[in-house]
Amino acid sequence: MIKKIDWYIIKKFLLSFVLTLGLFTVIIIVFDVAEKIDDFVEKQTPFGEIVFDYYFNFIPFLLNLFSPIFVFITVIFFTSKMADKSEVVAILSGGVSYLRFLRPYMLSALIIGAFSFSLNAWIIPRSDKKRVEFENRYTRNLENNYKKNIKQQIRPGMIMSLQNYNYLDSFGYKIQLEHVEDGRLKSRLFGDKIRWNEENETWRISNYRIREFLPNGKEKLHSGAYLDTMVPFDPEDFFRRQEDVQSFNMDELDKYIALEKMRGTSDAFFYKTEKQRRYASPFSMLILTFIGVCVSSAKVRRGVGKNLAKGILISFFYLFVIQFFSSIGSKGAMHPVVAIWTPNIAFMFVAGWLYKKAQK
Repeated sequence: MIKKIDWYIIKKFLLSFVLTLGLFTVIIIVFDVAEKIDDFVEKQTPFGEIVFDYYFNFIPFLLNLFSPIFVFITVIFFTSKMADKSEVVAILSGGVSYLRFLRPYMLSALIIGAFSFSLNAWIIPRSDKKRVEFENRYTRNLENNYKKNIKQQIRPGMIMSLQNYNYLDSFGYKIQLEHVEDGRLKSRLFGDKIRWNEENETWRISNYRIREFLPNGKEKLHSGAYLDTMVPFDPEDFFRRQEDVQSFNMDELDKYIALEKMRGTSDAFFYKTEKQRRYASPFSMLILTFIGVCVSSAKVRRGVGKNLAKGILISFFYLFVIQFFSSIGSKGAMHPVVAIWTPNIAFMFVAGWLYKKAQK
């Protein structure tokens, strides 16, 4: 049963959280505009596209990414103010146990965590696609839209080699497709030039030659000027940046994990790590909220400042640990599940230790 004291804490929590988000939003916009203003002016980017296509979709992604830290700072801030006004002492002196005092905090963190997961899994990926399109058009370096010496498995038993590919004109040169079945090379296709047709999502290969290797040891040759084929490969896969992973919803993320595992690339670890991060982020809000209350609920002589400094120090250390283990998981040096959940498990022990030391 939620009582008046619970509503009091929940309202303080959510209101302070919204105010913290608003403050960081202003800071982020100021710094980002200063960084990208030259690109906007040089390419004469329309003001409406800057506001609605870029910042309208960029800010929610960035704030949601750091929402566990914002939750932690929020808890430290308003709980320290309550302790400084002796409100926490009055609550505990009235017969309320410390665990009962923690309940509205954890409920608020659970609400924010569930909302954050929904944003991260389905809502932000839909809007983030517009941000990626905007950056491709106005802020990204187009000189990087050229790849060479490409070789990878594009589906089971089909290996593609491409000397180079230019994303700007959709042309590639010197393509080779090898079809392998049961460990035996069945056919090999050579082409001088390949071009992507975005309308019907097909590849046109120019000056092609096909060698079929028959079971009886003989070969069959085919050649021609043009061949339109459904090569199962999207040219955007050449140039997809890892930071664009936020534009994938959970279904798309599972699809790319399976795709990269089939291709045998190290990107599969990165996508697995991102998936686990989305699950772990709401859980980390609960842990950080618990720690925040234990750190800031005691009244101290120096008031809010000391608790806030302590909280910021813990939050930066937590960020460092999260990034460190995420990097290890993304590179495959540690299983993504272990890499992402290790910081949360470690901080659970920290939370237990701080709970024992908290003034009750």
